[in-house]
Amino acid sequence: MGICDRKQRQKEAIRSSILEASWSLVQKEGWQSLSIRKIAEAIDYSVPVIYDHFENKEALLLEFTRHGFQKLNEVLTHAIQSHSDPEEQIEAVAYAYWQFAFTHKEYYQLMYGLGMQSCEMVRSIPEVQQFTQLLLESMKRLIDNAGNKEAHAFLKLQTFWSTLHGLISINMMGKDPGREELNEMVLKDFIRSFITGIKA
Repeated sequence: MGICDRKQRQKEAIRSSILEASWSLVQKEGWQSLSIRKIAEAIDYSVPVIYDHFENKEALLLEFTRHGFQKLNEVLTHAIQSHSDPEEQIEAVAYAYWQFAFTHKEYYQLMYGLGMQSCEMVRSIPEVQQFTQLLLESMKRLIDNAGNKEAHAFLKLQTFWSTLHGLISINMMGKDPGREELNEMVLKDFIRSFITGIKA
């Protein structure tokens, strides 16, 4: 192995260590407590070493956001490909999105807690564009299948995502463990109402 290869591997190893240490800190203390200093202490490197790999904390958060959308896109792709009927696809997408939010709560809070849905961020993270395209294609299939010429796919996508995200946000803030059954009923009611509205 040449010197360049060794340096590249060492650089990748340090970068992986930074990400692993950051994730460990986030799981223990939350995103707001994450700092470059804490990461440096956790991997026993100096602060400048962290800055060699990430320009600042925002760059590190952006990397985790990208990872989060990668994971979400995989889940949604699987949900879509598991069904051929557009109605079933939309329903599967809603449940998969909901499940992802609570299974990967730290990722979800970062992905949507810092305004990542802005146009600027959409342009900078290809995974966000892929996420939007996945949902938009499913929405178009549902509208086409329903023969609804009045429905606008992007508008329906925004309504679908906004409501679903709102329900998730409400539940993430809530502390009542006895609400699971009601939450599922609300989610199911929303999905049915949304699909019925497009078919009307």
